[in-house]
Amino acid sequence: MNETTRRLFLQQAGGAAALALMPALAGRTLVLDEPLQVAVVGAGRQGRAILAELQKIEGLAVAAICDSDASRLESGARRAPGARPFADHRELLAESGGLAAVIVATPTHRHREVAEDALAAGRHVYCEAPLAATIADCQAIVAAAARSGRVCQAGLTGRSNPIYKLAHSFLRSGAIREVVALRAQNHRKTSWRTPAADPAREREVNWRLDPEVSIGLAGECGTHQFDVAHWFHGKYPRRVRGTGAIRMHQDGRELADTVQCTLSFEDGVELIYDATLANSFEGQYEQVAGTMGTIKLCGTAGWLFKEADAVTQGWEVYANRQQFHNEEGITLIADATKLAAQGKLKEGIGLPHPPLYYALEDFVKSVAAGAPLACQAAEGLRAAAVGILADQAVRSGATVEIDPSLFEED
Repeated sequence: MNETTRRLFLQQAGGAAALALMPALAGRTLVLDEPLQVAVVGAGRQGRAILAELQKIEGLAVAAICDSDASRLESGARRAPGARPFADHRELLAESGGLAAVIVATPTHRHREVAEDALAAGRHVYCEAPLAATIADCQAIVAAAARSGRVCQAGLTGRSNPIYKLAHSFLRSGAIREVVALRAQNHRKTSWRTPAADPAREREVNWRLDPEVSIGLAGECGTHQFDVAHWFHGKYPRRVRGTGAIRMHQDGRELADTVQCTLSFEDGVELIYDATLANSFEGQYEQVAGTMGTIKLCGTAGWLFKEADAVTQGWEVYANRQQFHNEEGITLIADATKLAAQGKLKEGIGLPHPPLYYALEDFVKSVAAGAPLACQAAEGLRAAAVGILADQAVRSGATVEIDPSLFEED
């Protein structure tokens, strides 16, 4: 547990017993039996982060990289030695014969064209989340994936995160009993603005601030966290209320830098969500409160806070215990009995890699070995649709009804 995570734990530990959710991971990375060639389309910040994680997979080669901006393309190419650079993804698809998969990391409103073209060309696709910036574009990607018969994974990393999967297994086992409330936030003090030499370039690189193409904080950030709520609660919201304002960045932008949303589910449970670019306190987290405990997830860490009247389930006897002020925190580790017998219990704490790595690893396993998809395109559509409608609610300040047909199984 690093110092930042420990401080966060100290802030969170309340009157209930705290259990830190940490799976036992050896830190090993995926090794492929057969070489696999992939391309990354989009060499911005997220594309470069993806390139860094792909380098960890032995047997995988980034054969091509694409970006319409020359400086970003050059920067991306430095991170993928040997990859052919392309300014147009259609040229990349036409000239990369041995390519198995394409990872789409362009701005959200440009996902559809790249994903559709790659699927039509017979390539597997990993599409960053949100899946697209309009519901129609999301539906088009889902349809293209179905026609192609190829793997198409939405980049909702919570579904692959080992800590989140462990926490989900505890929820399914009844550890917190009935869900009574959901909460999530994304606080990061930043501007979302990148300096540029001319107005056209400025608008291009600052697409998140362009009201014509951006889906704002509720869409770009909320989509990922709404998906965690859908997964853990096993339900989808029926309506969303929203508000937003510019609280800090008085730089001519039109989109709110601070938003609040309330998502209502048919069983009466509500998800309270807020995001801001004006404050960083407590960062990003998702919280699921139940009648016998609360699960709190923070990307690379998670905790189960048991209620005083919660039944002891037996696994606690194997736990690594830590004292936090007046509370005793029990570190929850997968395979705790085995590790304890080996005297290696504390080695199970933490994630060896960022959450993004595990989502990419799952995608590669699906492509190379036919493993089940961690997050299908249809699930990406459901999460993105909620994010898009939440952004509409924020802009209008009104309640937006969510069509249940968006969540129907194919």
